[in-house]
Amino acid sequence: MSPNLLGIRIMHRAMRADARRLALLVEELAAGRQQADQERLRAIAEFATRLCAGIHHHHRAEDEALWPVLARSAGPEVDLDGLTEDHEALDPLLEEITDVAARLQSDTGAPASLAKSCAALADLLDEHIEEEERLLFPVILRYVSESDWQQVENAARKGGDIRFDLPRIAQYAHEDELAELRRAAGPVLMLLLRLLNRGHLRRQRLIFGQA
Repeated sequence: MSPNLLGIRIMHRAMRADARRLALLVEELAAGRQQADQERLRAIAEFATRLCAGIHHHHRAEDEALWPVLARSAGPEVDLDGLTEDHEALDPLLEEITDVAARLQSDTGAPASLAKSCAALADLLDEHIEEEERLLFPVILRYVSESDWQQVENAARKGGDIRFDLPRIAQYAHEDELAELRRAAGPVLMLLLRLLNRGHLRRQRLIFGQA
């Protein structure tokens, strides 16, 4: 059987969508078109910090688990240099966003700085993920074994923030994808999703004004 890329497809979609939503929201705040009290600012800062941590964890897992599998399985059929350079460009941007987010409640200039950095992150993620999926997904499906791919997915889950990631996976999965996830995940994980989803929806309403 070929590797099942559903999980990484949904996570890529979630990262891109949330980075863009955050960039647009902070731009609205910086321009005065939206207002935020301290509770909302704290929630936005926490969301930005956890999103950046998740993106960093994702690309580290690719560097440390997926890249070696691709090099071993596909060899000269894949060139990882450009994608690795993108990962190197991501880290200082993620650190900058995290640093500015920590000042969001106390620094009146923070929204403008954060808007600029988040827009740059959203643009870089769009370009990088589109290129990664175009170049690597066909290679993974052709050359990587199902067992090797399972090891990559296990490495990606290890050390992740399931309380943040799991509701977002459900948020951005299409209906047919959700059905597949339900079949594969089993009742325990689906119960955990229902428990986590309540807080996730509450935070989404506070941060973005909607679920």
